[in-house]
Amino acid sequence: MANDTLNGLYEVVKQRRDNPQEGSYTCYLFEQGLDKILKKCGEECAEMIIAAKNTSEEDLKNEMCDLIYHMMVLMVEKGVSIDSVMDVLEARRQKIGNLKKFHQVDRES
Repeated sequence: MANDTLNGLYEVVKQRRDNPQEGSYTCYLFEQGLDKILKKCGEECAEMIIAAKNTSEEDLKNEMCDLIYHMMVLMVEKGVSIDSVMDVLEARRQKIGNLKKFHQVDRES
């Protein structure tokens, strides 16, 4: 289901880019260009972080969805296919258990 949902969203975003519709927020983002899209990705990421620090799971899920949507707009803008991202995710999924060594961070500083 997740792949169908993500693929469907990606296709809708591509259709909005290729066939602009008046009043469409997605079309507005494409009209404004990369800087606006990047700004929205940053804003949504910050809002997701804040929601994660709060207690409402519903707010967190909504902010995650907002971020994913804006990332999809960025992917279409930059010509990054959903399939190529899914390929990277699949390759990473298959590496589960292959832990990297992490630097120790002194949290007291």
